[in-house]
Amino acid sequence: MGTRRKARVFVRVRPTSDFAHEMIRYGDDNKTINIHLKKDTRRGIVNNQQTHWSFKLDGVLHNASQDVVYETVAKDVVSQALSGYNGTIMCYGQTGAGKTYTMTGAMENYKCRGILPRTLQQVFRMIREHPTQAITVHVSYLEIYNESLFDLLSTVPYVGPSVTPLTVVENPQGVFIKGLSVHLTSQEEDAFSLLFEGETNRITASHTMNKNSSRSHSIFTIYVEAHSQTLSDEKYVTSKINLVDLAGSERLGKSGSEGRVLKEATYINKSLSFLEQAIIALGDQKRDHIPFRQCKLTHALKDSLGGNCTMVLVTNIFGEAAHLEETLSSLRFASRMKLVTTEPAINEKYDAEQMVKNLEKELALLNQELAIHDRLANRPLVNCDTLDEIQIDEINSQVQRYLKGTLDEIDMVNAQGSWFLY
Repeated sequence: MGTRRKARVFVRVRPTSDFAHEMIRYGDDNKTINIHLKKDTRRGIVNNQQTHWSFKLDGVLHNASQDVVYETVAKDVVSQALSGYNGTIMCYGQTGAGKTYTMTGAMENYKCRGILPRTLQQVFRMIREHPTQAITVHVSYLEIYNESLFDLLSTVPYVGPSVTPLTVVENPQGVFIKGLSVHLTSQEEDAFSLLFEGETNRITASHTMNKNSSRSHSIFTIYVEAHSQTLSDEKYVTSKINLVDLAGSERLGKSGSEGRVLKEATYINKSLSFLEQAIIALGDQKRDHIPFRQCKLTHALKDSLGGNCTMVLVTNIFGEAAHLEETLSSLRFASRMKLVTTEPAINEKYDAEQMVKNLEKELALLNQELAIHDRLANRPLVNCDTLDEIQIDEINSQVQRYLKGTLDEIDMVNAQGSWFLY
């Protein structure tokens, strides 16, 4: 088993010209964020209202470029994939705070590309840097919308719509989505084509806080398999990188959602609430039961949240005073994630076909050694070939007659072709 590690948690503040300097302050270590509120004098002289909060995380990304965000948050997680370690990078926060920009970036601007496209670039760059390994890459793209699962790559011509609904399934190897299409990508361009296809199919809507609000959670998964091309080793490693863009939490009074958008917001808030409950339970060492099955989101992320995986969370927040209540809620979520531990371990598998080839080679070498020993001992050479069908039939016949009592002794032909008397 691997060594237990705590989830790494970062906060990214959306740039603004109206930053609440008096209310939000950063520590000198660039890891602490302090929130300060003025006391509400309307509550009277005896006022126990809390006015100060301090959150210690793994890093505060303030006015950070997309390059800096990727180097800080994702690069190490992705680099471990070829060694067989799973990784999950998740973006969480209030609607409009910059989660999707952090994860996917602005597709039309190369410099503004986010964690997901940069991850694809790094994976294929690592493949080019490891010519002694045969590495294959597959991808899938899942959407969770209104507590239903959808394949964002089902519109690819050779896939077509799924006949049966997607379901979350567990087996001894972990959690997977039954019915979700997984696509081989032999080059970087293929992976980006699939990413753009999936992004086109995502559901968005407009409300007062975000003109292009994601109305669903999405999980883009990269599956990596690496075999050695120089060693005849039956052992190989596999890994997967989950890149999770969560839909934003909403205060319905602020977003002004109505109709379909209101229904979507209700599902989003409910699933995020269940996610927080699961994280609170994971952070409590005394809890035996973790409520992963309360919703599709937590069930699909079961391996990522508490299993064999390196976990990183980016919490996106606003810097304006008007959103301070939501910012506090997001920071509380981040601090709870800091208590979660995972147990990343190398995912090793064995190639059955290669195992047979290696055993055949080993058998041939042993036969050669026996032949050398026979020559040195001046013994006649023996044939080490396996028994033919005639010899096997003769042995079976003698055994049956011996068991029936009609044969006193068995003349046995061994693998060397010599007769022995028993």
